Amino acid sequence: MTRLKITLSIGKIVEVERGVEFYTLIKNNYEDEKLPVILGKLNNKLFELTAPIEEEGYFDVVRIDDKIANRAYAKTLQFVLIKAVFDLFPNSKITIEHSLSKGIFGEIHKEKALDTEDVLKIKERMNEIIKKDIPIKKISIKRETAINIFGSYGMLDKVKLLKYVKNDEIKLYELDGRYDYFYGSLAYSTGVLKYFDLMYHEPGLLLRFPEETNPTELPAFIEQKKLEKIFNETEQWLNILDVADVGSLNDKVESEELNDLIMVSEALHEKKIAYIADMIHDRKEVKIVLIAGPSSSGKTTFSKRLAIQLRVNGLIPISISLDDYFINRDCTPLDEDGNPDFESIHALDLELFNKHLNLLLEGHKVELPSYNFITGNREWIGHEINLPQNGILLIEGIHGLNDMLTSSIPDHNKFKVYISALTQLNIDNHNRIATTDVRKVRRIVRDYLSRGYGGEVTLLMWPAIKRGEEKNIFIYQEQADVMFNSVLVYELSVLKKYVIEELLKIQSDSPVYYESLRLISFLKFFKEIESNRVPENSILREFIGGSCFYKY
Repeated sequence: MTRLKITLSIGKIVEVERGVEFYTLIKNNYEDEKLPVILGKLNNKLFELTAPIEEEGYFDVVRIDDKIANRAYAKTLQFVLIKAVFDLFPNSKITIEHSLSKGIFGEIHKEKALDTEDVLKIKERMNEIIKKDIPIKKISIKRETAINIFGSYGMLDKVKLLKYVKNDEIKLYELDGRYDYFYGSLAYSTGVLKYFDLMYHEPGLLLRFPEETNPTELPAFIEQKKLEKIFNETEQWLNILDVADVGSLNDKVESEELNDLIMVSEALHEKKIAYIADMIHDRKEVKIVLIAGPSSSGKTTFSKRLAIQLRVNGLIPISISLDDYFINRDCTPLDEDGNPDFESIHALDLELFNKHLNLLLEGHKVELPSYNFITGNREWIGHEINLPQNGILLIEGIHGLNDMLTSSIPDHNKFKVYISALTQLNIDNHNRIATTDVRKVRRIVRDYLSRGYGGEVTLLMWPAIKRGEEKNIFIYQEQADVMFNSVLVYELSVLKKYVIEELLKIQSDSPVYYESLRLISFLKFFKEIESNRVPENSILREFIGGSCFYKY
């Protein structure tokens, strides 16, 4: 056998036989690691620890405090959860559904409804599996063989999904005789899963695990009742559309039902927007509607469509842009790195903004400022507005839910809307699409088509975007009067061709290369839908162009 020389990150040089698993390096040299080692890097290329070593070079471990490894840790926990559930309840069905309070919510469908005692038994069984340190094997099998395995399990969601996979070979994971499919990496064995919790959360359970920023502690559980309500509403929408997963969606795309799917999806959006307009109309004292949400949630199109529905109710919407209330650029507050923090609420002239709101509510005419993004200074160009008796102010911006923005306005005069793209559609019952991934895909497409940014630039910016959202938006979302989920069940089928084209341009030496591979890996499951099928008033038009509300 060929011997390969490997330089370890701990300053040691070892020789191994070609083809030996990376885990051998961990077992023989990294036993003293305080944090769970999930993956490995050889010559800066990422590998699962079950992969064979095929070249010489420099090796380093990838621990749970790395974002990609943390995601693999969570997926491995999910596999152990699935195994434990089927060990205890062989005839049940488990669905891994969506993120909630820094964890993953799922449901177990069985003859007797899930209860707290069941969850305690599942957690105990998970701990037994983890304590045994059972290896998780990755195998390559024929697609037809995989279909037969999942057919024997009664997992028709996976059977339907694999029907649309073009590859002859499928990669499956095996844990103590249980086979499953997961997109993305998994850990080598169950023994690395040192930190987790499982709790009953009606009507299902919540799987909790550390974040990469604090890898040895579980984040605090925070009740998010309004967010749960919007997830439940979206689940009802999927039931109406008869689309439970990507396989079901692909069936619709290939059939004559596609047009109905698109029309009903858009109608569900319109009905909810009309409902929100009715809520606003019924609260007679409301004079200001504040619309907030994270990047690429569709705030602009939502605001336009809400304005139309408000007009249907006899109200006259007047829009105010928060961008025009930026303070002069040389006065912008600095972030912790000493850079201008344009997302800080203190980058806005709060005193002038509140003064203008009060004047408008008192019936006065107000000249609004205009911010010049080229010079970085405020200008006055004679833009005057007033609020008619049946008028209502629409204000869209990231700080809309923060009471500091409108501190001088009584609560009964304000109505707050939180909008986001909260993915509910799963690849299959055991593979969820992260709630941020649709927004990420939307942003890549819009940045490329309208701003000339490549997909790599957008992905490099995303961590900073996310930090700003965590700081300025997500902490206030439960203060909204109503939430709106802007996801359309069919949109990834439309966005797929645009985004994959951009992601394929990202080279292997890029810091976001593996993130691009992850996005490509789940987007490939979607059958494509041509963009000309999308209605011109759709929120999706905000990202692919062709909106009836504006041009880019």
